[in-house]
Amino acid sequence: MIINTMGRQYPELVSDRKRIETVALAEEAAFLKALKGGTNILDTAVTETKAAGGTVLAGDKAFLLHDTWGFPIDLTLEMAAEQGLTVDEDGFRRLMKEQRDRAKADAKAKKTGHADLSAYREVADASGATDFTGYTTTEGESTVVGLLVDGVPSPAATEGDEVEVVLDRTPFYAEGGGQQADQGRIKLDTGAVIEVRDVQKPVPGVHVHKGVVQVGEVTVGASAFAVIDVKRRRAIARAHSATHLTHQALRDALGPTAAQAGSENAPGRFRFDFGSPAAVPGAVLTDVEQRINEVLSRELEVEAEIMSLDEAKKAGAIAEFGEKYGERVRVVTIGDFSKELCGGTHVANTAQLGLVKLLGESSIGSGVRRVEALVGADAYNFLAKEHTVVAQLTELVKGRPEELPEKISGMLAKLKDAEKEIERFRAEKVLQAAAGLAEGAKDVRGVALVTGKVPDGTGADDLRKLVLDVRSRINGGRPAVVALFTVANGRPLTVIATNDAARERGLKAGDLVRTAAKTLGGGGGGKPDVAQGGGQNPAAVDDAMAAVERLVGEAA
Repeated sequence: MIINTMGRQYPELVSDRKRIETVALAEEAAFLKALKGGTNILDTAVTETKAAGGTVLAGDKAFLLHDTWGFPIDLTLEMAAEQGLTVDEDGFRRLMKEQRDRAKADAKAKKTGHADLSAYREVADASGATDFTGYTTTEGESTVVGLLVDGVPSPAATEGDEVEVVLDRTPFYAEGGGQQADQGRIKLDTGAVIEVRDVQKPVPGVHVHKGVVQVGEVTVGASAFAVIDVKRRRAIARAHSATHLTHQALRDALGPTAAQAGSENAPGRFRFDFGSPAAVPGAVLTDVEQRINEVLSRELEVEAEIMSLDEAKKAGAIAEFGEKYGERVRVVTIGDFSKELCGGTHVANTAQLGLVKLLGESSIGSGVRRVEALVGADAYNFLAKEHTVVAQLTELVKGRPEELPEKISGMLAKLKDAEKEIERFRAEKVLQAAAGLAEGAKDVRGVALVTGKVPDGTGADDLRKLVLDVRSRINGGRPAVVALFTVANGRPLTVIATNDAARERGLKAGDLVRTAAKTLGGGGGGKPDVAQGGGQNPAAVDDAMAAVERLVGEAA
C-alpha cells in the first residue's frame, strides 16, 4: 500500500520493491517467532503471579520480555490486561534506565576511562584542538598540554602511572570510523618514556593518548617526541583500504543496497558489515574476492582530498549511512574503482595490500551480513596453512587435491553406513537380553519385578524397546514392573514400564521413575504405563533400583 501510494514521490520504492518486500516479510517472520517464545514466558509469569495471589506483573518480568524477546512494553501491557493483570511500569522503566546507564558508562569508559569530560574540555579550551599530523608522518615533535593520572588532572606523573596525555600535535590516529587506534611511544626531553596503548577522542578535536609511564617523570609543558608503531599502522592501513575495495565490490555484485553498516580495521584483518536481506551465495563471494585481488594487481593510486560535502556528493563519493559529517569532508579515492568519505589512514597504492582473503560471511542481525577477511602477510599465512592441510589430506587419501571433496564425501558416507550397521547390531544385542531378564523376574509380594543395568552407552530408544519387550514376556495377568537402567555419556538413564495388573494395584510408571530419578540426582516423568528419567550420578544406579523395589513392595 505504501509503495503504491508513495511510489511517484519516491521512485526507489518501486524500483526496490522486491528487496523491500523480502526484508519486510523476514522481519515479520522473525517477530512472530519472538512473539511465540515470549508469549510462553509471559503465560508462565502470569500463572505464577496469579498463583501467588498477585494482580501486578513484576517489572523485571516485563523487562525480560523486552530485553530477551523484543516485546514492546505496550504489547506486554495489552497481553497482561487480557489476563486481568496490570504491569509494574515504574519497575520496568527503572530497569530500562539502569541498562541505558550501563551502556553509556561502558561507552564512556572506552573513550574516557571514567574521567570527567570537563577535564578534556578544559584542555581543549586552554590549548585548542590537537593538530593531527598522521596522514603525512609517523613521528614528530610536540608538547604535553594536558595530563591525567587515574582519570584526574595532574601536573605530573611518575614511573608506573597509568596516564592520559594530550599533545598539541600528534601523529597518533585516534580510534574512529572503524579503524583501531595507533600504538607507540612518547619520549620526553627529560628522558621520560610513555608507552601508548590506545588513543581516543573523548571530546571533538582532542586526541588523548592512553598508556603507562615506563621511565622517568612526565610533566605538563614538557617537550616531547611522538613515534607510532609503523608496522602496526601499515597493517591497519592495508586493512582499511581493503575494506573500501570490499565495499565497492559487494555493491557491484549485489547492488547499492549492500551499503556499509559498520566495520573494524585491525592489523592484518578486517570485518565489514553490509545490508543484505539474505545470505550471499558462495559463488558470489568468490567473485567478489577475485574482483578485489584483480584491483590490487592494477596498482591503483590511493588519494585523499578535502572538499565540501556537496562537492563530494556530486563526485559520487559514498557516505556511511547515519554518520555525521561537517561542511568539509575528506574523500579517499582508489583509482577509478572506489570513492568514499573517510577520515582513516590508507596505503598509497593498492599493490601494497599484497593479497586479500575473504574468510566467509554470516548474519549479525536482520538484513545485515558480515564479511571477515585477512590482508597481506596474514592472508598469505592463512593460505599457506590451508595448502599444508590440503597436502596432508591428499597424502592420506592417495589422490589429487581436486579429488579431495569427492573422496572425503565418499569416506564420510561409508562411515555413516558403518555407524548405522554398528547401531543395528548393538540394538539387536540389547534386545536379545529380553528373554533372560523376563525369566529372572523377582516376586515382590505378588508383583513380578525386573530390575537391572544394561550395557553402558545404550540409547534411550533402545532401552525403551527393551523394557517394553521384557514387559510383554511376563506371563498372563500377573502384575509386572520392569525398571532398567544404563549410563550414556556419563549420565544415568532409566525407563520403567508397568502392565495393566500392576497399575490396578496403584503402581504407576511415572511415580516409580520420579523416585528412581531423584535417587540418581535428576528428574523424570511420563505416563502411568511407561516413563523415563535420568540424573547426574551414575554411582547411584544400585540405590535407584533398590528404591524402586521398596516402592513396589510398599504399594503391593
